[in-house]
Amino acid sequence: MSTVLLVHAKGGPPLGHVLSRAAARADVHLLALSALVPSVAASAERLCASVVLPTDAERADLVSLIVARAEAVGADAVLTFSEYAVVAVAEACEALGLAGAGDAAALARDKRMMRHTWQRHGLPQPAFRPVATEADLHEAVATLTTPLLLKAAWSAGSTAHQIIASPQEADTAWRRSRETMAQSARLGFAELHVAEAAGHFVVEEIVTGDTAGWFDEPGWGDYVSVEGVVTDGVFRPVCVSGRMPTVQPFTERAGITPASLPADLQDRVVALAREAVDALGLRDCGTHTEIKLGADGRMWLIETAARFGGAMTVPQIEEVFGLDVVGMLVDHLLGRPVAWPERALGPEQARGAAGSLVVLAVDGRGAAWRDRRRWDFPVVREAVALSEGSTLSVVPESSLPDGSTVPVYDPAGGANTMAALCLLSAADARTVLRDFTTLVDALPDVLPPAVPAAPRSESALPAVPRSGPPADRSRNVTAPSASLSPARPRVRPAISSEGVAV
Repeated sequence: MSTVLLVHAKGGPPLGHVLSRAAARADVHLLALSALVPSVAASAERLCASVVLPTDAERADLVSLIVARAEAVGADAVLTFSEYAVVAVAEACEALGLAGAGDAAALARDKRMMRHTWQRHGLPQPAFRPVATEADLHEAVATLTTPLLLKAAWSAGSTAHQIIASPQEADTAWRRSRETMAQSARLGFAELHVAEAAGHFVVEEIVTGDTAGWFDEPGWGDYVSVEGVVTDGVFRPVCVSGRMPTVQPFTERAGITPASLPADLQDRVVALAREAVDALGLRDCGTHTEIKLGADGRMWLIETAARFGGAMTVPQIEEVFGLDVVGMLVDHLLGRPVAWPERALGPEQARGAAGSLVVLAVDGRGAAWRDRRRWDFPVVREAVALSEGSTLSVVPESSLPDGSTVPVYDPAGGANTMAALCLLSAADARTVLRDFTTLVDALPDVLPPAVPAAPRSESALPAVPRSGPPADRSRNVTAPSASLSPARPRVRPAISSEGVAV
C-alpha cells in the first residue's frame, strides 16, 4: 500500500474527516504541528501508521522537518489541508521530488503577491497597496479611496481586519491589527513557515457588493467560492458554494453548498476563478477561490487558496455531490487515475444541500447579543424549529464544550471568537439559508444565560478550539432576510471528530 505523510496544523476541514478518507487510500503518517483534541487523538492512533508531535526546536526549520519525516516513513505523497502549512509543504514536496502545489504556493498565501499577480494579468479586483509600516499605511490611505480594509497578508478567518473610514483612523487600525495578529499567533492561528509574515499587511478599497441579478431570493451574501483542484497544472472546478452575509467587518458566518446560481451565472463565476488560478500557476493541490458579486454582473477576485475550503466545505461537497475530494486528491498525488467532474456541478446535480454555520455572539443584523450566553447544543437542537426534513448537528472538534460561555464577538478577531460550528442538511440551498436565518435569530434567546463574570478587556481574544477558521476575505455586509417559521426538524446525530454519525 502507498504511504502518505499528512502535515496537520490548525485550519482546514476537520482532521477526523480528513484522516478517515486519507487512510482509506494509503498508510497515513501524521505530522501534527498543532495539538490534537482528545477525540481526534484517539482516531489518529487508530487510523495512522504513526503520529509525531515535533518539539518547538524541531519546528524551527519546518521544511527540513517535513522532508526528514517523509524520508523516514518512505512517503509517496505529502500533503496538508491547513492554510498555515501550505507553503512549507509545497517547498518540501519540491525538495522531495513529489507532486505538490509547486513554487507558486506562496502566491496563493501572501495577499500582496497574489494581488500583484492578478494585476499583471488584468484581472478584476479591488485597488490595493502593500503595507509594511505605519508610514506605508498613511501613504496608502492618502492614495486610495476610503473606506478601506486593512488586513494581514498571511492571515485567515478574517483575523486582524480593520475598516478605515477616514485618514484619522489609520493609526488605531494599524495598532489594533498588529495586536490581533500577535494574539492569533499565541492561539496557533498564524503562518508557520514565513518568519516575518506577521509584519506583512495589505490595504484595499472596499468594493460594493450586490446580490440583485445573481440570486432569485433575498438573504444570500454578496460573494461565492469556487471549490476545485489543480492537477498537473490544469484547473478542475468542482462546485460553487454560496454564503450568508458577513458580520462586520468581514467575518464569515455561513457557507452553503451548492450556491443557488442559475447555470449561466455559475459559468461566469467559474470562468473568472479559472483565470485567477491559472494566473497563479499552481500545479497539484486543492483550490478555494472567493469572488465578490456586484451590480450589473460585475465581479471582483477576493482570494485564491492552494487548498480546499475550510470549515465543513469538504464534508458538504461529499454529502451533496457524493465526491470524496480528500480521497480523490490523495489518489492523484499518488499517481492514480481520478475521475474529476468534467465541469462544475450545480443545483441540478445536487442531492439536497448542506451548510455550516459559525456561531458568533451577534444577531442577524450583526449587533452584539444583549447579554452573555452559554453554548448548549442539546438546547439548540430541542428549542429551534427548522424546516421539515432538515437535520442539524454540531462539529465537536470545532466547537466549545456544552456549558462554555459564548465569547464576546471581537470584530478584529473574526472567527477566533466563534463558539461552535454547526452543520445542517436540507432539501435545497434555499432551505438551508432559511433555517440558518432562523437559527441565528433564535440563539440569543434559547441559549441559557451565562454565569456573571468579571468585565474583560474589549481586546481580549479568547482561545477557542476549532479545526480552523473560514478563509478571510474582503466582503461587504448585507442584512439577511427576516426569519420564517417552518416546522420542526428531524435532527440527526452529532457528527463526530471522525466525520461519521455517532
